[in-house]
Amino acid sequence: MDKLLIIDDDKGIQKQLKWSLSDYDVVLASDRESAIAAVRRHEPKVVTLDLGLPPDEANATEGLAALQEILTIAPHTKVIVITGNEDRTNALKAIAAGAYDFYQKPIDSDVINVIISRAFTLATIEQENRDMRAVAGSDIGIIGNSESIERLRTMVKRIAPTGITALLLGESGTGKEVTANAVHLASDRKKKPFIAINCASIPETLLESELFGFEKGAFTGAHKTTKGKIECAEGGTLFLDEIGDMPFNLQAKLLRFLQEKCIERLGGRQEISVDVRVVCATNQNLEEMVKEKTFREDLFYRVSEITLNIPPLRDRDEDVVILAQYFLQQYALEYKRNVKGFSDDGISAIRAHKWPGNIRELQNKVKSSVIMSTGAQVTAMDLGFFDFEGTDYELNLNLRTVREQAESLAIQKAYALSEGNMSKTSELLGVTRPTLYSLIEKYNLTINE
Repeated sequence: MDKLLIIDDDKGIQKQLKWSLSDYDVVLASDRESAIAAVRRHEPKVVTLDLGLPPDEANATEGLAALQEILTIAPHTKVIVITGNEDRTNALKAIAAGAYDFYQKPIDSDVINVIISRAFTLATIEQENRDMRAVAGSDIGIIGNSESIERLRTMVKRIAPTGITALLLGESGTGKEVTANAVHLASDRKKKPFIAINCASIPETLLESELFGFEKGAFTGAHKTTKGKIECAEGGTLFLDEIGDMPFNLQAKLLRFLQEKCIERLGGRQEISVDVRVVCATNQNLEEMVKEKTFREDLFYRVSEITLNIPPLRDRDEDVVILAQYFLQQYALEYKRNVKGFSDDGISAIRAHKWPGNIRELQNKVKSSVIMSTGAQVTAMDLGFFDFEGTDYELNLNLRTVREQAESLAIQKAYALSEGNMSKTSELLGVTRPTLYSLIEKYNLTINE
């Protein structure tokens, strides 16, 4: 039950309000000192405050002082001021000082219940908005409230204003590019480009030209002079993902760029000065690679001026639920689905799973669940956790019903596993696409391609 603090020196009024407001966990206080102690101890969202408190019951000075002190301690508290029938002036003073609303005696239980209910609703909405802003880390985009993420966010904000080269270490899917972009957004380069390049995804023969650019005629097919990613990031940040996969012969050229802040395009003879902040990332052990002579030692020390370790999702406490809710809202908006949250078994399944694929796996699960869900809440089954022990399905002995349930469940599982691809779904089920569409229509399944 929500905590409600009633501040009034009249024992009769206290009893009347407590009886009228039985839906709340009522805490009583009769003067300013006990009221402040109750605010600190119970942290109520809503407070009713009689302005005529002892030792100055005839005036509102003590009540207004209590109001000011409450809002100083807990500025988001909704304080409803209760005044005498002829005391409208002091009620308006209280509103000007930050009170949420006022109510004039005599007490009408129906009216005061409505006022207090609205105050609790508003307090809850405002708290959710504050939580979302804090959770999303909207300024730099690192989502989460766990201790490890708070440390990471603090380090990002400390190094961002400097030009230091950072190395991000973490498992695949932990959010290394998001962290690199956070370094960019927290720096004075945030209005300049953020350029990301994955060293593992580009063939060795193309990576050099992709990074450094090339002059016209440098090689067959070079019909015009083209800037590389480094030049494109001028004034901003260059993110080199999977730097451990960079070819050994290209590492020397990258080292020279990092040291001299200048480059030469392929086929060029002119040095070009560049002002670029570099952030690197890998999920490999670069120290071991240095020992094995597959990664240059001098480059290793140059790119790891400071190292940031990004924790896996399994070590981030309740962040998994926060991230899931964040992604759910994002995809519900994107796919125009009326999905509001997760069911109890959905939340339990999210907490129980180990998430070996980290945030990328969670993101894909939530995306497919938003597409799959037929109700306002995403269930464990929608998420693809078909064998989760918290999921309870009613046993039905009617063979037709059992077959329909089994086919519906199989279609939804295949659709989730194929991440919404209808061709892959039909392949998994061993049926043709027309048959699949026929079954979807037959069982009234909600499927958005």
